[in-house]
Amino acid sequence: MLKSVGRTGGLFAAGIAMALAMSAAAGPAVAQEDVKLPSTMIWTAYDVGSAGYVEVSGAADAIDRKFGSKVRIMPSGTSIGRLLPLKTGKASYGWLGNELNFASEGIFEFSAREWGPQDLRTLLGRPATVGTVAGLDTDIESPADLKGKKIAYVQANPSTRMNFEAVLAFGGLAPDDIEQVVYPSYNAALTAFIEGQVDAITAVPTSSLLRQAESGRGVRWLQLPAADTEGWDRVRKFASFYAPATETVGVSISEDKPVEIIGYRYPMISVYADADEEEVYNMVKAIDLSYDLFKDVNKVMPRWKVSLAGKTPSNAPYHPGAVRYLKEVGVWTDEDEAWNQARLERMKNVQAAWDAAVEKADAEKVSGADWPAFWEAYRTENLK
Repeated sequence: MLKSVGRTGGLFAAGIAMALAMSAAAGPAVAQEDVKLPSTMIWTAYDVGSAGYVEVSGAADAIDRKFGSKVRIMPSGTSIGRLLPLKTGKASYGWLGNELNFASEGIFEFSAREWGPQDLRTLLGRPATVGTVAGLDTDIESPADLKGKKIAYVQANPSTRMNFEAVLAFGGLAPDDIEQVVYPSYNAALTAFIEGQVDAITAVPTSSLLRQAESGRGVRWLQLPAADTEGWDRVRKFASFYAPATETVGVSISEDKPVEIIGYRYPMISVYADADEEEVYNMVKAIDLSYDLFKDVNKVMPRWKVSLAGKTPSNAPYHPGAVRYLKEVGVWTDEDEAWNQARLERMKNVQAAWDAAVEKADAEKVSGADWPAFWEAYRTENLK
């Protein structure tokens, strides 16, 4: 039963513990308009200054103004830092990115024995897009043209790597087919693209640094047309939470010049599977009813409308409390339910594979240092 990945406090770092100790415990619940919320909540989010933090702040302020529930935001620049307070029960909700998938699959930093596959669920997730841009000074016009080209990679950033390799998959390519140029940070990688040191890079359409490239070498978005079903079958096999999307906002993108790129969800409001169904139901309802108070925070906030943010696919299955509300407001469909059940089955298989791999590793006396490679080989062989 995944004993090695239970929600214990053993991993709770001293710095986080001190920060959490400063926050007040949730007091009596507050209720308005048939919404019942804790009087105080702790949410985890991306770092101050990030797009995710701005969105979380807008939603938190709206929840406070409409329902009187005070929210303390705990920002972190790392996946572990955002998920650990949820794991230990010190935070109620995490506004997560691709680490939601990494944690549920037990990969990258979550392949450590003290982590492994986490039983996580989604409440809502704003539709977002990401794509790959090539310089207009290159002959790259489609994902298949990336073969043999210099591509910017960011060190220790599995999320951006995964986004780009989904584009490779669409083009029928693999990481060995391109020349990886690794940079220490995302800003450094974008600067290298601007200066022409690399041919292409993965980016979000609204990245401000891309404006410099646009006015210099120029940018060309590599399109992944929804009509290319074979290409999208390869993408979905690579990662089930990606989907076709048409973007109309961004650098070298407009209503008159849309692009077909990758759709995913960021940020996603997340909890563990054992979160109280009634509380989750009320949280989703509160986000819905306070929408008018935060929808104008920036250009993408309107995408938090539940008819958009309450749809599949997502990086983890939806929580029953969320599904209950989404059904009530007519958002949840049979197709959403079918996807959710398939994702739940996948998570069950991943967790079973983890348990079997742990047992096998213990029997073979696999060292802690060798465990990540052992688990990666085991999951590759046993999870399709």
